[in-house]
Amino acid sequence: MRFSGKTIAVTGGGSGIGEAIVRRLAGEGARVAVLDIDEANATRVAGEADRARAFRVDVTDAAALAEAFTQVVSEFGGLHGAVNNAGVGGPFVASANYPLEWWDRIVAINLSGVFYSLRAQLPHLVAQGGGAIVNMASICGFIGQAGTAGYVATKHAIIGLTKTIALEYGAQGIRCNAVCPTYVRTPLTLAELNDPEVWQQLDARHATGRCATPEDVAAMTVFLLSEEARSVTGSAHLVDGGITAC
Repeated sequence: MRFSGKTIAVTGGGSGIGEAIVRRLAGEGARVAVLDIDEANATRVAGEADRARAFRVDVTDAAALAEAFTQVVSEFGGLHGAVNNAGVGGPFVASANYPLEWWDRIVAINLSGVFYSLRAQLPHLVAQGGGAIVNMASICGFIGQAGTAGYVATKHAIIGLTKTIALEYGAQGIRCNAVCPTYVRTPLTLAELNDPEVWQQLDARHATGRCATPEDVAAMTVFLLSEEARSVTGSAHLVDGGITAC
C-alpha cells in the first residue's frame, strides 16, 4: 500500500491508460481524483475503484482546471501527486496538408492541457510540502513519425516541459518525470486505427513481440509516483518494448 493516505489526481482517467493508472493507484491505497471531460466514464471508473471520486473537467480550460484542483484538495484534504495523461492523437497527413483545426486541437489538449494542469497542481503540491508528477509523453517524444506533426511536436514539448518543472520545483520537494509509451490498444487508439492486421504488424515491430498494454504503462507511472523513485526527476522513461532500440 505505497500510497496509503495520499491523494493522486489523474487527468484523462476515464478510459485507457488513465483508467489503468487509477485502478493501480487505488489498489495501492491512494485516494484518486479521476478527471476527464467524459463525466460518464470518469464516474464509472471512480465507482469501480476504492477511495476514488470523479471530476468533469476540460483540460483546455485553465480556469476550470484551477477550480477542479481546488475542489480536489477541499474534498480530499490535500494533493500529493498528479498524472497528466489526457491527450489525443489526430490524423495521419503530411505537414503541408495537415488540417489547421487538428493542429490547434492537438496543441490545446496535449500541450496546453498539460501546462494548464501543472499550473493548477503546483501551488497545491508546494503547499503540501512536495509531491510527484508524471506527464504522459510518447515514443514520439524521442522520434519523428511521418504524417503526425501535431502529435510528435506536442510529445517532444512535454519532455522539455517536464525537465523544466523538475528544475524549477525540485528544491520544493516536487519531482516531475515523463512516461513515453509505444503503441497501446486503448478505446481511443482503436477508434483511430481499427485494423487488426495493422496492429499485428505493429506488434511485430517490437523486440518483445507485442505493443504495450495500459497496465504496462500504469506500472511505470505508479513507480515514478512512489517513494521508490525519490531520486528520479527530470527524466523521460520509455515503455516501448524495444521499438526505439534500433
